[in-house]
Amino acid sequence: MTVLRGRRARRGEAADRVRGRPPLVLMLPALVGLVFLVLPLAGLLVRAPWGTVGTRLGQPQVLEALRLSLVSATIATGLCLLFGVPLAWLLARVPFPGVRLVRALVTVPLVLPPVVGGVALLLVLGRRGLVGEWLDRAFGITLPFTTSGVVLAETFVAMPFLVISVEGALRAADTRFEEAAATLGAGRWTVFRRVTLPMAAPGVLAGAVLCWSRALGEFGATITFAGNFPGRTQTMPLAVYLALETDPQAAIVLSLVLLAVSVAVLVALRDRWTGAA
Repeated sequence: MTVLRGRRARRGEAADRVRGRPPLVLMLPALVGLVFLVLPLAGLLVRAPWGTVGTRLGQPQVLEALRLSLVSATIATGLCLLFGVPLAWLLARVPFPGVRLVRALVTVPLVLPPVVGGVALLLVLGRRGLVGEWLDRAFGITLPFTTSGVVLAETFVAMPFLVISVEGALRAADTRFEEAAATLGAGRWTVFRRVTLPMAAPGVLAGAVLCWSRALGEFGATITFAGNFPGRTQTMPLAVYLALETDPQAAIVLSLVLLAVSVAVLVALRDRWTGAA
């Protein structure tokens, strides 16, 4: 008994040493990294023309870019939910040959430079693309340099965020509830709708929020595939890029709007992604 108490005391002392003062060799790089990440955001806040923020945000071109960004990001998120949730379910629950390859292909847009994604979309959906030429000839549908092109570009870059989040939620869900529902006579669609989807709902919500924020901030694929036409394809990130050349103060104000959206997303997902209380 005395030996056991001695071991527990030593473990407690070791734990106290681990939780004590952190080593300097770790603290210095950590502080440098924190400053590196926070300082640009602080600079944006310091240099912002707060006295004219309301006036600049009320300008017609700014409101139009904001409206287009919100609408296109919302529609893109809807498309990601429509196609991404079934895709995530397929990857999580259906074993088939080549599942690892399919999963890798789904996540490629995460690491693919957005401009390359825009070029790829042009090669497939452009007026001379593999599918776009047929759409133009058969139905008169032209996607590049249109608002629909903005939505498609945002969907392409944002869907992997939703698929990864939902697949993780499905893998973590307890399949015994689904098996019990099937045993009681529920069909596959009923099991998915009444059991699987509610269990994965937190992952779906988190993925949708991330998907929406990624679509809202998309730049490279959008400007390559849809162009930068005010009122038609000019979203907020594109408006920031254009304003940098003509009115830097306006670019700062637009950047503040996107920063506020990013902070709101982090606050909404803090329990899932940062573990904060």
